[in-house]
Amino acid sequence: MDNRALTRAFKLAAQLMELHDENPFKIRAIEGTANALDALSFPVSEIERSGLPDRTGLSKTAAAKVAELLDTGTFSELQRLLEATPPGVVEMLGIKGIGPKKIRSLWRELGIESTEQLREAAESDQVSKLKGFGKKTQESILEALEFAGQSKGKLLYPQAEALAEELTQQLRDGLKIEKVAVAGEIRRRLETVEVVRVIAATDKPAKAHELLNKMEGLTADPRRSGPFAWRGTATASSVQVEVLLTSAENFVTELFLNSAAEEHLTEDLPGADSHGPTTSLRQWARREKFQQEEALYEKAGLQFIVPELREGLGEIALAAEKKLPRLLEDGDLRGSLHNHSTYSDGNHSLREMATWLRDHKYEYLGICDHSQAAHYANGLGVERVRQQHQEIDQLNAELAPFRIFKGIESDILSDGSLDYPSDVLASFDFIVASVHSNLKMDERKATERLLRAIENPYTTMLGHPTGRLLLRRQGYPIDYKAVIDACAKNQVIIEINANPWRLDLDWRWVRYALDQGVMLSINPDAHHTDGYADMRYGVLMGRKGLLTKEMTFNTKSVEEAAAYFEKRKAGIIPPLEFKKSLFE
Repeated sequence: MDNRALTRAFKLAAQLMELHDENPFKIRAIEGTANALDALSFPVSEIERSGLPDRTGLSKTAAAKVAELLDTGTFSELQRLLEATPPGVVEMLGIKGIGPKKIRSLWRELGIESTEQLREAAESDQVSKLKGFGKKTQESILEALEFAGQSKGKLLYPQAEALAEELTQQLRDGLKIEKVAVAGEIRRRLETVEVVRVIAATDKPAKAHELLNKMEGLTADPRRSGPFAWRGTATASSVQVEVLLTSAENFVTELFLNSAAEEHLTEDLPGADSHGPTTSLRQWARREKFQQEEALYEKAGLQFIVPELREGLGEIALAAEKKLPRLLEDGDLRGSLHNHSTYSDGNHSLREMATWLRDHKYEYLGICDHSQAAHYANGLGVERVRQQHQEIDQLNAELAPFRIFKGIESDILSDGSLDYPSDVLASFDFIVASVHSNLKMDERKATERLLRAIENPYTTMLGHPTGRLLLRRQGYPIDYKAVIDACAKNQVIIEINANPWRLDLDWRWVRYALDQGVMLSINPDAHHTDGYADMRYGVLMGRKGLLTKEMTFNTKSVEEAAAYFEKRKAGIIPPLEFKKSLFE
């Protein structure tokens, strides 16, 4: 179990204790253990059990619970609580907007023991009549249940990718075959995945079925399966799993046909008349056998289109005119902006965050701890800002030519103003402006709030524009065009927040931002050195929107980034006039 899994287990135990109205001091102790584990910067599972108290700072009692959890997958208190709680009530603890106390009322007073029963009670107006609830809470519960229902059976991209890679490896080893590949939504790099699809070339389909039926963690669905298709679900997540079995001769064709949106496969090709009856990529794939996908596109008269672009959103027209640009790659990034340290809610110190990047050949770190309004995240008061800036100056002298830029994630307050007075804002090299509070806004309110922040001369970059948490929370609705147009006019960079829960700006609006000349930044929002790895997901989302190295801010060298920040602060960079699409 990694530290996150340990933390989740103790947080669940604390919720269950509150649900059962147990001793508040014991609840705080369990919460304290969860927080202590969350703050650790090294893997607890690798520590000798006897050394847990010394290495983690936990009491012997708490350390014993951690050891038990590591060795058995649970600990006695958690197990006792789970056995005393209906599974449906445990599931209800994950509903956004209602805590354990309210769930206790629903369970004890209305006898609700599942999300289905909760939905029925809310729809029949029973919930609003309970003490401490009311109409608004009831409406919020229904909204949360609706969103949870839409998210059920889906995985975030990294989770789906890991599952698919494990599946392909087991097929490769178990069937002794080489031609196995991930396809579908994962190969197209969609941010959430409903179907984990794999293509395997084998002349022993019955053996493949036998192997898949025996795999731990998979549940077969014989009704949806067939001789050349195994279908079922991943038991833990309920996500659909599909393994398509084909011959080695047809492997590339099947991989291609299962790695593109329907619109991409069926769109009429430019100059379709000259191809005779073959007018779409699907028809080309069915007409001939290809050894590589590149050959298929060449035969159709197109520039090769990478899988993440195969959405039917204009990429075929660009490929016909040979106008697809070289897309951004991981190796193009030279720095990491929007990161947190122990000054606010990060797990690693400023020095640790900086030296990790330096040691991995990056040129700069943009530190953006939370601003003072973010009390929940230990936001920095003015004096602590000064202290951090002093430490940055010392570290920059020591770590040069590597550089730490003085940034802040300044909360966009309810009226659209930035957290901190102007003299404090002026002390930073750059400012990421983000919304973290009062998220329940209609489109007009949310858009006006963002527009005012974008027009603030201290705003360098707009952070996670919609505040969404994929599969957890819908973002607030915004007028994307108005927000992006304002960023173009005011020369504000937009981040693609690369945290897999966010991936915000949504890739579907990247192309529009590029068309307006807005520069983007791949920001990991890292709270731990492990979080830097998330930049990969931001790159993937950028690529889906045709993002290039030239239009990505943190591909700049440290000198170029520093010069940009200085000019921006001095007001030398003028508002940008709208220009034609980069791809025309």
